[in-house]
Amino acid sequence: MPFLFLTEMWERFGYYLMIGIFVLYTSDQWRNGGLGMSRTEAIGLYGTYIALAYLTPFIGGLIADRVLGFRRSIILGGTMMGVGYLMMAIPHNIQTFYVALGVTIVGNGFFKPNISTLLGNLYNEDQYRTKKDDGYNIFYMGINLGALICNFVAAYLRNTFGWSWAFVAAGVGMLIGVVIFVAGSRHYKHADVRQKGNANDSGVTQMLSSVLLPAALVGWAAWNIPGTIFGSDMTDAFIFGCIPIIGFYLWILRTASAEEKPRIKVLLAIYAVVIIFWAIFKQNGTALTIWAENYTDRSMPAWMETPARFMGMVKEIKVEQDTFLLYDHQFRTTKGADGKLVETVSLPPYFKNLPPEQHPPEGESVKLVSTEIFQSVNPFFVVVLTPLVVLFFAWLRRRGKEPTTPGKIGWGLVISALSTLVTIWAVAVCHNGAEKASVWWLVGTYAVITVGELCLSPMGLSMVSKMAPPRIAGLMMGGWQLATSIGNKLSGVLAAMWDRYDDKADFFWVNFVLLSAAALILFSMMRWLNRVFREKGLT
Repeated sequence: MPFLFLTEMWERFGYYLMIGIFVLYTSDQWRNGGLGMSRTEAIGLYGTYIALAYLTPFIGGLIADRVLGFRRSIILGGTMMGVGYLMMAIPHNIQTFYVALGVTIVGNGFFKPNISTLLGNLYNEDQYRTKKDDGYNIFYMGINLGALICNFVAAYLRNTFGWSWAFVAAGVGMLIGVVIFVAGSRHYKHADVRQKGNANDSGVTQMLSSVLLPAALVGWAAWNIPGTIFGSDMTDAFIFGCIPIIGFYLWILRTASAEEKPRIKVLLAIYAVVIIFWAIFKQNGTALTIWAENYTDRSMPAWMETPARFMGMVKEIKVEQDTFLLYDHQFRTTKGADGKLVETVSLPPYFKNLPPEQHPPEGESVKLVSTEIFQSVNPFFVVVLTPLVVLFFAWLRRRGKEPTTPGKIGWGLVISALSTLVTIWAVAVCHNGAEKASVWWLVGTYAVITVGELCLSPMGLSMVSKMAPPRIAGLMMGGWQLATSIGNKLSGVLAAMWDRYDDKADFFWVNFVLLSAAALILFSMMRWLNRVFREKGLT
């Protein structure tokens, strides 16, 4: 367990470091070292990347089940991700950046489902079986230790040395994780057990020809149809490309044995519902990053500057007239009659919704909290709150009142819905962004949604480990990642609508309605879900 904990910590260090600066880097002006994309383009690429990164695990899980085994798949995937992050460090090369994204996407497909499945196999041993939920909670804390640390490293390196050094740190962190995993291999060698399949199971070659090839062809056709359905060719290609993969999981259900079918039905039902959670939660890298960058008061008191600089939290902005893109009152870029973005001489955009009397003297440098640091607020709460959540459920267990795993997921959706009300309140208090919002609104939003996350995400991993038929454990863990993938893409679709809302409260009201609807659907199925869990001797 400690080696898996540390491996996942370093993997998440690399992944969340890269994700934390993704939109900032791709939308940064070329002269500052970024890729110079528009905000809409950057958000669209972000959504597609995190979607594809969680789409490939279904095939990575299958290959581990049938060919490589879990340990070799994890080593292969981790090495590919480390190499991909290092490739991103090559400056001013968009083509290499896209290739690097592809390498990390494939690598994540091999790594992500199989380390979770390997952990579940350890907890299948009789003495640990009843503590599987707790085990995944602790494992999840390891994930978020890496996510907590990485943004401080990213902020320090990119502000001090440039974007490339931040990506190098991500690659080195991932490779450290691979070394740790190999060093501890003897401790979980016995859990790397591939189960025998049945006559209806797909082989890897059959999967490539009957699932992945149709998915690629359907995606290509959707990309090339005139116009768009979901807002962009990229999104259309992804959504339609997922249809053959979803059909494959339905085929697994149809060909399963009578004993396996109830298990698979439960998994598919919960997969469908939690898509909405990921569609809202993954806006931390898009909508909430935009809120932190432009709408949040990121100033810091003088006494905090020295320790903040030491921790890599400081972003300096010089208060002087310079050439910047022209933004309206909602920080939307302005285009001219020729369709090109308009530049103007002004103060840095951060000061746009600060009253003139609060502007520092011209020529001085202002020390602000670097935007990506706010990506560490969520993992900070995960680390702090995980022991409390584990103790709370243990307390309920002793009294015979612990919710089932589906019950925990349902309450996670409810609590996540409440987090959007915090942002709605923040919009009202800061008069729809006309004034800077206190940093505590953003911290409060992350605090509430983290409680929901702890009831849902690690419980989902535990649920798959408990409920999946052993012969397709890796493949069904890939199904959980597929649901995450679709949710990730939808998060990009939703976040891309940010600029369409003059009243930002309406944006967050949409999130509240979606999460509330998902919670209602799950609770409507709760009696059936709990019955299947009881019949299978699970909790």
